[in-house]
Amino acid sequence: MSDTILGFDFGTKAIGVAIGQSITGTAQPLCGLKANDGIPNWDEVAKLFGEWQPSLVVVGLPLNMDGTEQELTLRARKFANRLHGRFGVKVVTQDERLTTTDAKAHLFERRGFRGLKKHAIDATSAALILESYFESLYG
Repeated sequence: MSDTILGFDFGTKAIGVAIGQSITGTAQPLCGLKANDGIPNWDEVAKLFGEWQPSLVVVGLPLNMDGTEQELTLRARKFANRLHGRFGVKVVTQDERLTTTDAKAHLFERRGFRGLKKHAIDATSAALILESYFESLYG
């Protein structure tokens, strides 16, 4: 049985969302959600949970390049805890260093400057976070 997994790229102004399948270990960008100081419209998040019924959620953990935590790391953990509290689904965090850089390179390669829209970057970053999580599981 394939598990559906939602991935989130947390940010204070926008939160990227991707959908992944554990059986294939692949992820697709879904959308970008606006956030107000890190707080999304929870009704939009609930819609995503209702539509996709994820068995697991992966939230990207923004770390400094040397692996230390920063203020945004704590806020991403808080967001992950809120997802667990509101929707009762298991939530894990995944190191997200360089995913935004990789997402921009990926989108530019495929679509040029037109692909570098904020919501596309955030959603692609979320997909890369999910794929990184799958790689950590399956090697």
